[in-house]
Amino acid sequence: MAYQSLRLEYLQIPPVSRAYTTACVLTTAAVQLELITPFQLYFNPELIFKHFQAFTIMLVYVWSRRNPYVRMNFFGLLNFQAPFLPWVLMGFSLLLGNSIIVDLLGIAVGHIYFFLEDVFPNQPGGIRILKTPSILKAIFDTPDEDPNYNPLPEERPGGFAWGEGQRLGG
Repeated sequence: MAYQSLRLEYLQIPPVSRAYTTACVLTTAAVQLELITPFQLYFNPELIFKHFQAFTIMLVYVWSRRNPYVRMNFFGLLNFQAPFLPWVLMGFSLLLGNSIIVDLLGIAVGHIYFFLEDVFPNQPGGIRILKTPSILKAIFDTPDEDPNYNPLPEERPGGFAWGEGQRLGG
């Protein structure tokens, strides 16, 4: 009986949320049962070295460079500014005895991307070398707002135009 009600509750979850929840539970169970290690979940040498995908540490590098004033805390032991995050993570990998080649590769790729996307186009005579494919822009960009759009009174900030009535006592 309890199984049926649990199954019905599970099937009422929206499909995307259900798939994500199932993947999280199965992944956690596989790690706890030591069928896989957390390291195997995010480290794939074939993708990194044969297909040159060092995206995760690259994204960390780009985020840290775009947010230079964010204060970070590493395990409550080390306080630092965001631009040092990739280096702290690399040091942590080294401390754990892991290879830092992937970290260095990600930092290098992240630095190249950051330079080509954020630094070089803003230099005198600089151009934007990396261009987003137009199909991705069409799918993901938000449309420009219409300058002639006049919202209804109930959609305006503050609701209706208050203060247009008769003055009291006058």
